[in-house]
Amino acid sequence: MSVSNKLHVKKGDTVVVLSGKDKGKTGKIIEALPKKDKIVVEGVNKVKRHTKPSQKMPQGGIIVKEAALHASNVMVVCPECGKATRVKKTAVASGAFVRACKKCNGIIDKDK
Repeated sequence: MSVSNKLHVKKGDTVVVLSGKDKGKTGKIIEALPKKDKIVVEGVNKVKRHTKPSQKMPQGGIIVKEAALHASNVMVVCPECGKATRVKKTAVASGAFVRACKKCNGIIDKDK
């Protein structure tokens, strides 16, 4: 694990997977786990979980869900140019720093 628990991606970002069995797939981050340096991406890294019957699920069975993958295996997709890109910090008119695309200088954080 890294010393700093800061990820280059956030929940809600669209990312492309760079390595592993789902290489090339894109999806939205549904959960970020900075303490473990991992993220969960929608529709990527699906695993099967065999569950015993319980009161919630009296039938039991096999559940297919997304597993976490390491944050270094994904790259942010710029919403403006649509390409996978690295992220840089730039100041906007309000004085706040936002994440921007290294290729087209498009702002990734639209909420600020």
